[in-house]
Amino acid sequence: MNAVRLLALALTLAPLAALAQSGGPADLVVVRQGQDLVAFAHNRLGGPVEVELSATELSGMSADAVLPLRRVLPANQTVPLLRLTPSASGGRHALQLDATPGEPHRVARDVVYSLPVDEVRFELGQGFHGGFSHQDEANRFAVDLIVAEGTPVLAARNGVVMQATSGFREGGTDPSLADRANQVRVLHEDGSMALYAHLQEGAVYVRPGDKVTLGQVIGRAGSTGYSTGPHLHFAVQLNGGMRLVSIPFRMIGPDGYLPLRQ
Repeated sequence: MNAVRLLALALTLAPLAALAQSGGPADLVVVRQGQDLVAFAHNRLGGPVEVELSATELSGMSADAVLPLRRVLPANQTVPLLRLTPSASGGRHALQLDATPGEPHRVARDVVYSLPVDEVRFELGQGFHGGFSHQDEANRFAVDLIVAEGTPVLAARNGVVMQATSGFREGGTDPSLADRANQVRVLHEDGSMALYAHLQEGAVYVRPGDKVTLGQVIGRAGSTGYSTGPHLHFAVQLNGGMRLVSIPFRMIGPDGYLPLRQ
């Protein structure tokens, strides 16, 4: 759920047309143009992504920009970032791309979020600063709403779908499952993003680029990823500058405001 690190390693003298590394919010693609190499970043999401390109190795080559460099990529766009020119004897490079969803340093409005589960009977599990898995910066102000498997998950606010993952089926308390939760990320008009996670396999009903409205069914609750049982993990996040930061929020249910702090 945090920034994803991608590595691209290559010898400039190798018979290489293009080198691509993918997975996560953005892909790094290195293409040969004559004797030069040009590094492109491709945004995979239906909303903006901030990327940082750096080099863990750069020898015998000149670059047309100072590294590290950061750019914000519009939704679904491919942008050239860097041109490398080898010396007469050739050179080596090892480029690294980090990517974080959202535009950096946006300021979220004080919005009251609607209950994102279609269930009068639900249990508030972990709240803000929950001791099991809500200690990192991206999830410190997340809440877990315990509901039955298959409970409809509703959009808590209007927005545009940035990311939708539905292919994972396994869940449990093995930390290696942390990045294997089905989820939906929705971008709001103020630049904040809502994360709906641990959704059922095959029960994500939206795609990147879709507009969603308050109360719309976007999926069904499950227990995929790092999870002790069926629930919805909900967080509001901002891009704090190449890192996801969760922020406090207010949420209203059938009996009024939910006590989100633990």
